[in-house]
Amino acid sequence: MNKIEIEKERWEEKTFKPVIGKFPERQENFESPSGIPIPPIATPGYEEYLEKLGFPGEYPFTRGVQPSMYRGKFWTMRQYAGYATAQESNERYRYLLEQGQTGLSVAFDLPTQIGYDSDESIAAGEVGKVGVAISSLEDMELLFQNIPLDKVSTSMTINAPAAVLLAMYVAVGKKQGVEPEKLRGTIQNDILKEYVARGTYIFPPKPSMRLITDTFQYCQQNIPRWNTISISGYHIREAGSTAVQEVAFTLANAIAYVETAIKAGLQVDDFAPQLSFFFACHNDFLEEIAKFRAARRLWAVVMKERFASQSANSMRLRFHTQTGGSTLTAQQPENNIVRTTLQALAAVLGGTQSLHTNSMDEALWLPTEKSVRIALRTQQIIAHESGVADSVDPLAGSYLVEYLTDEIESRARHYIDHIDGMGGALAAIENGFIQREIQDSAYAYQKGIEGHHQVLVGVNDYQIDETVEIESLKVNPAVEQGQIERLTKYKEKRDSGQVYELLQTLENTARSDENLLPLMVHCVEQKVTLGEICGVLRKVWGEYQPPVWA
Repeated sequence: MNKIEIEKERWEEKTFKPVIGKFPERQENFESPSGIPIPPIATPGYEEYLEKLGFPGEYPFTRGVQPSMYRGKFWTMRQYAGYATAQESNERYRYLLEQGQTGLSVAFDLPTQIGYDSDESIAAGEVGKVGVAISSLEDMELLFQNIPLDKVSTSMTINAPAAVLLAMYVAVGKKQGVEPEKLRGTIQNDILKEYVARGTYIFPPKPSMRLITDTFQYCQQNIPRWNTISISGYHIREAGSTAVQEVAFTLANAIAYVETAIKAGLQVDDFAPQLSFFFACHNDFLEEIAKFRAARRLWAVVMKERFASQSANSMRLRFHTQTGGSTLTAQQPENNIVRTTLQALAAVLGGTQSLHTNSMDEALWLPTEKSVRIALRTQQIIAHESGVADSVDPLAGSYLVEYLTDEIESRARHYIDHIDGMGGALAAIENGFIQREIQDSAYAYQKGIEGHHQVLVGVNDYQIDETVEIESLKVNPAVEQGQIERLTKYKEKRDSGQVYELLQTLENTARSDENLLPLMVHCVEQKVTLGEICGVLRKVWGEYQPPVWA
């Protein structure tokens, strides 16, 4: 037996079999429709690239973060959803779970995302419009009514007030009888990308980073199965970056979070296993697959060599993927089903742990039940019918895939080195470097579309005259008034003196170095609202004002 055969046997016997045994639903004979056995990993060419790639589930994780990948368990199938009231969103969540979705993904409205209650004047006209309105613990209870939080993994796309929404989730779990240590899910909690690509920030960077490290510490001690942050390349890509920039800027932000946590006194291997990532998947099929593989390898090297991590769990880049919202077209919206399918397939071949597939009508309005069902069925067909989940890393060894992986890693590393030279991600954000790079890429892409150097089917080529006749879903204008009335009654029924005292305590704690999360949980349990908590923090920390560059 040569060295390669010995290594392969060791991997299969000691690593693959114990992992797959955890997931009996995937215990099956892996064969093609013609009866050809599908090995967990293809064997030709190992001698040429084994040393560099390693095995799946082993450093540097180029080939996946689990030894068995989808042979052991499919990725978590999520559909990002939330609109109008908590009751309406709850109905959509339960519908999706009935259709086979395996995890929830919550979209919040703009007032919630920037820390305002639905009854505040600045929220007028935006309540329930791009997500669900959540101002109080009562709203959160309604959102998850009849959904057992110890059975479902929940992802929440929330950033500046992420700690408050997590506190509400913990409080809802307690009311259901679910202790925090049994909760599973993710809060996005990635404020740096808000400053460069999305804009739903509240506080300046320093106190925002303090909230994030408070969350790291609280979750490590109380919610060990929770992903404390989802470091997002998705919004960077949607703002116009290239795939290389998406990897580079996301990992540069991740490095900044790790450095901040270490400076706050946390040990890297205590909090790093709870870090997660969030990437977009766009249309260039092979580049996207290579992007995911390159990101995994680069992050593993960063954690091992830069931060001296001793834990494989700290080095694993686990990520959620969403198909590209900016790639959807209002023209010929049915074409978006094809785009989403290609992107979802690339995400699976790239080794994602969780996936959201966009609906065909999202460039026009809120997706209907039919369109979200088609989007979910897309994932299920890939999982059960395509055969790609039967092999751990189907495309490894492809000359083009390996070349693209190497190139993306090298170019992303060059960006990170450049950002390090500026003093890190925060400095690169403050001087506008990252923003300008994204803007330049977005401009170049748009010029390519307008100059017909890039074909966008149905938009700048293959156009037709059409009237879109897909059933639409719109938020009833009465939703806002109903939400305000319910919130008013909620505030009237509580102990106003107790609320005042808690807000005073919150203000004092915010001025100290004490972890804010335990107090936030207590506040929301005593009916203090999201807007009131964020209002106190605005008073103490102020609001972020983006710089103006010449």
